[in-house]
Amino acid sequence: MKQHTDYYDIDSYLTEEQLLIRSATKAWVDRKIKPNIEQYTQAANAPKEWSKELAAIGGYGLIIPAEYGGLGMDYLSYGLMMLELERGDTAIRVMSSIQTSLVMYAIWQFGSEQQKQKYLPLLASGDLLGSFGLTEPNFGSNASNMHCNFKIVKDKIIMNGSKLWIGNASHADIAIVWAKNEQNKVQGIIVETANTTNFTTAKIENKWSFRASNTGELIFDNSELNKGQLLEKSTSIKDAYSCLNIGRYAVAWGSLGIALDCYETALQFANERIQFGKPIASYQLIQKKLSEMITEITKAQLLSYQLAVLMDKQKATHAQISMAKRNNVAMAQEVAKEARQILGGMGITGDYPIMRHIMNLETLITYQGTHEMHLLITGRDITGINAI
Repeated sequence: MKQHTDYYDIDSYLTEEQLLIRSATKAWVDRKIKPNIEQYTQAANAPKEWSKELAAIGGYGLIIPAEYGGLGMDYLSYGLMMLELERGDTAIRVMSSIQTSLVMYAIWQFGSEQQKQKYLPLLASGDLLGSFGLTEPNFGSNASNMHCNFKIVKDKIIMNGSKLWIGNASHADIAIVWAKNEQNKVQGIIVETANTTNFTTAKIENKWSFRASNTGELIFDNSELNKGQLLEKSTSIKDAYSCLNIGRYAVAWGSLGIALDCYETALQFANERIQFGKPIASYQLIQKKLSEMITEITKAQLLSYQLAVLMDKQKATHAQISMAKRNNVAMAQEVAKEARQILGGMGITGDYPIMRHIMNLETLITYQGTHEMHLLITGRDITGINAI
């Protein structure tokens, strides 16, 4: 039996530092997340200490320069970390990705030097937790038509509207909120949740997916904050989308982690489960399932690796990121479904991670851009015609 899932020896291209980041992340997940994640999922709650522990292993700001509290690592290292975090659960990868890909990245790219110095080190250390407000109750894929708006009156920002499906919503110390100014242009604003008047949050309950994640709504009703909270270098919705590109990159690697966890679980089960006097792994149909699973995983690994190479060279396009996100999530869905069948009835129990991963994948298929929207992004890129 092949004991590892690096079928095409991608590890041979990784540096010692990259391998160390992956192994250290995996060790933490195996020790801290996996033994307890089922109970937190059932309770629809995750312990707050996860945030500080994520910060301690470099889970916040891995790609942010060291001068701002990050580690200044490459995108391949970041992808490997996202893979291992999502092996544990989507909730833990989402916490890391929101903080790094969306919140810290937005401040790093579009904030003033003063804002970078003020917020990034505290976000990297986990002393501040962030959220990212783009989608609204009526605007998801067409976020550019958002209703959330603000105006500047003397030295104050007055904001109205709401943001829905926001990770960390009710726990966040700051939120990067994208809203339209009086010229109808979208800009980002750093909202300090404790210091903003007429601002409230609401937690979304009764979720069947992302259960261990804190998801909710940000609500502004003539909310008032200082003008200095504006990300002045942000000038359009494209700036928000550039942050989403990093988030989608994280999803592509994270969903690969789900697929690996499901495949490894199914492979071990198939070799241990005895039916009709022999392991079910000895039957042709089970081998067919496992062979197809590892083939699709390997293809996704190669896709992800090359995307990381392009990211580190600053040559990756948003369409290439969309392709990887769309492919890898759909691939993970199929792998998880096949794994569940191999486990039979045991596959729906909390003794194994399969059903929990399946539920999370039902969100990931529409998370940060639906499967169909990413498909049309590829279509527009190859034909030059916008069908959206």
